[in-house]
Amino acid sequence: MIYAAIERLLSYAFTAGLSPAEDLPWLKNRLLSLFGLPGWEEDNDTVGESLPEILQAMTGYAAAQGLLPQDSPTGRDLFDTRIMGEVTPPPSAVVRRFRELESTGPQAATDWFYHLCQDCHYIRSERVARDIKWKTPTPYGELDITVNLSKPEKDPKAIAAARSLPATSYPACALCRENEGYAGRLDTAARQNLRLIPISLGEEPWFFQYSPYVYYPEHCIILSGEHRPMRIDRATFRRLLEFVSRFPHYFVGSNADLPIVGGSILSHEHFQGGRYVFAMERAPIETPLSFPAFPGVRGGIVRWPMSVLRLRSASAEELVSLAGQVLDSWRDYSDPSVSLLSHTGDTPHNTITPIARMREGQPELDLVLRNNRTTEEHPLGLFHPHAPLHHIKKENIGLIEVMGLAVLPARLKEELALLEACLLTGKDPADDPRTAKHAPWAAEIAAKHPGFTRETCGEVLRQEVGLVFSQVLEHCGVFKQDEAGRAAFLHFVQKGLGGAPCPH
Repeated sequence: MIYAAIERLLSYAFTAGLSPAEDLPWLKNRLLSLFGLPGWEEDNDTVGESLPEILQAMTGYAAAQGLLPQDSPTGRDLFDTRIMGEVTPPPSAVVRRFRELESTGPQAATDWFYHLCQDCHYIRSERVARDIKWKTPTPYGELDITVNLSKPEKDPKAIAAARSLPATSYPACALCRENEGYAGRLDTAARQNLRLIPISLGEEPWFFQYSPYVYYPEHCIILSGEHRPMRIDRATFRRLLEFVSRFPHYFVGSNADLPIVGGSILSHEHFQGGRYVFAMERAPIETPLSFPAFPGVRGGIVRWPMSVLRLRSASAEELVSLAGQVLDSWRDYSDPSVSLLSHTGDTPHNTITPIARMREGQPELDLVLRNNRTTEEHPLGLFHPHAPLHHIKKENIGLIEVMGLAVLPARLKEELALLEACLLTGKDPADDPRTAKHAPWAAEIAAKHPGFTRETCGEVLRQEVGLVFSQVLEHCGVFKQDEAGRAAFLHFVQKGLGGAPCPH
């Protein structure tokens, strides 16, 4: 069977454009060596034609021969990535082809690179397809909801085995440039099929890659060549605008640089981008603003549950200057009337989640005002999902969710199915530990939607999850969507930025 699988993989690599015909005999020998085979034999075994089927056959053989670091999902992932590393074009060839295509237009280059990352199985499309996705209409527009099933669960066998591995600081983190080609370990993903495109931002070396989990179309990561912590400053705004000027069909944004309101990786400066229009981008400006010191900037307060200033100008430098002033003013801004404190002692709380895009041929920045203060009542964060919503979403709200895409935990697949059964049969969800956390919410749904049926119950639940997510975003807004919040937001604009509402 292994010979048939190798033959299938070589055919796939040639058809997908990963390997030219001239390389196939060489690749065959490298694969034979990988499997410890002394020579070639013909066999008539049947192997599926899809790449996941081919790799499943190969890792099954490797497991039977004792070639895996561990016969577990993690061990098989490590080995099949090693296999795909053999047929993935080398970094120099990938960069050269990207540059050739970019000379004809940036979209041609990213289209090719995105398909390459799928074809070489760095993006495991069959896993991404498992994610459960839907849209929910809300007062803020149509929000995207995803129950994330593509990101691997922690493998108990791999976790246990990793305890005995020698400590290493290489690579320093999952976003370091050194991951390209790395073999991985039971506690670190293999990256032999990862390819990076070097780019320059702010006259510094940065690298462009795609996310293996693609939460939205062409979800990319732009990472600093230096392992250094996340930071938001004027240079950040300049780099974001530089990126969208080079790739105007993409947006790009940065997670904030403080815990709770930042992303899951604060240790390595990076951005995320892609080719998707989120609900926040579609949201209109609710209060147009003028900035007399920056006459070329048009902007305003966005109608969005979080607190967003949108700025646009023909001049990127003017945008950077005003955005820098917003950041400087916000870092030290407090308004006790809306529970907003910039510091607790020497600990800072205020920062910004910035997003850049091109709109109507001009650069645009959305600046989302964030605060990570905790209180006794809200120990995970005052401007973080509050406890009554934790049954749906407890994790930090980072860049992707700020823009209107919920990335919800995999546990909800089972819990929502069980909850649907409870609602249809009248069983009390509090009797099952898997659904007990949802019981008060389920009672509200039953009262709100009397008479739902087997045909409608699942959809009702999904839409109610989306409405919970809109509440999550409201909790994260530092200036609330009420009269006091709007007045406080406008006060910051006037006092901190010298801005003013435009006359209607």
